[in-house]
Amino acid sequence: MPNFAVPFSNLQHDAEKILERIGRVLDAIPDASPVSALDVVEAGFFRDRSAFVVGRWVRADDSIVPFVVALLNSPEGIYVDAVLHRVSDIHDLFSSALANFHVTTRLYYQTCVFLFSLMPRRPFGHQYSTIGYNHVGKVAILNEIGAQVRRGHRFQRSPGVPGTVALGFTFDECAYHLKVIRDRPTSSYKWGAFPGVAAVSDKYREVHEINRAGSMLDNVMYFNLRLERNMFEPALLDEISQQAAGSVQIDEEGVYLRVLIAQLKIVPLPVFLETASEEAARAVMVSLGLCIRNNAATNIFNKDLDSRNYGVGRYGRVFLFDYDAVEKLTDVKIRTNADREPGEEAVPEWFYEEGVIFLPEELEHGLQLKSSHARRSFREVNFDLLGVEYWRDVQLKLQRGEVPQLQMYPQATRL
Repeated sequence: MPNFAVPFSNLQHDAEKILERIGRVLDAIPDASPVSALDVVEAGFFRDRSAFVVGRWVRADDSIVPFVVALLNSPEGIYVDAVLHRVSDIHDLFSSALANFHVTTRLYYQTCVFLFSLMPRRPFGHQYSTIGYNHVGKVAILNEIGAQVRRGHRFQRSPGVPGTVALGFTFDECAYHLKVIRDRPTSSYKWGAFPGVAAVSDKYREVHEINRAGSMLDNVMYFNLRLERNMFEPALLDEISQQAAGSVQIDEEGVYLRVLIAQLKIVPLPVFLETASEEAARAVMVSLGLCIRNNAATNIFNKDLDSRNYGVGRYGRVFLFDYDAVEKLTDVKIRTNADREPGEEAVPEWFYEEGVIFLPEELEHGLQLKSSHARRSFREVNFDLLGVEYWRDVQLKLQRGEVPQLQMYPQATRL
């Protein structure tokens, strides 16, 4: 179905391994009705170094079990690397936090309906974006929000700590968190001269265009968009007109937005940790380390280390979602104070250097995690992130042009 030009290395052997794995999966479901069909999308799904065949097992009671086969290429030919069947793994694989798939079909609507059957909790608009139909996805997102507004919902300022550079708004039923860029940052801004609205929106656009390595939320970006006034609570309109007049124009006819950024909602990391068990907190600290590592591997460095810039997704994965402090890792100067003796009073040499300076030993402090268990867990599972060796090694690899290999599915799914 993917119409490969390269042969399989051992198709019969791989088919037998798939059959053995899926047999165990289907048998493990208690009191399940028998399988009545296997549906497969007649297309290949391509991204980075991988290709996927996407399907579903349909049972007699119309329940569905996802069936996605991951394929890799080798000097000996194509081989099956993994079989994915859990909804959480499919969600991560089709996450907008990764680069879009290239799909060998023009039936984008039917393909998205199929994907929605595998991931019904994922908004339909993002199904389009995942397979590269970003414009259709943008229209679908507006249609979703418009239908909710007609049911009586209105935008209000997002709960929690206000953004330093972006002003966020949403409502409970909405699956998205929307942002406009402030004319000027709040008093908590700590990066010197504000580069301006255009420079900040450019960073969000760049994140949308790169491979987000499974660790950065995608930004659905609208330009020169008009929305109805009745979609907004009056208090929010007043705040927008005061804080973002350069990006938003409001009159009796509607609300005109030069740039609007929409991201899927996730739980801010500090909020998640307030009620998380020790086991869940430790798992999230592992995921936070993976998020930081994946971003580094794609030459992304978040100089604002504060944990409020990170959030936890539906299935426990940590994502970076605030990008006004994002820099290229290769432009960052890795320095340290760890080699200084206690009591040294001389100002370190790096203090006079221009540009972005990063002291890895300050990473843990910079996260500002309130939970002592979370801090201890982060230090235990990500100790190498607190030293210059790790960061300089990644910088050297990026400067040599090495292309990192990212783990897009759990090790347990591999054959």
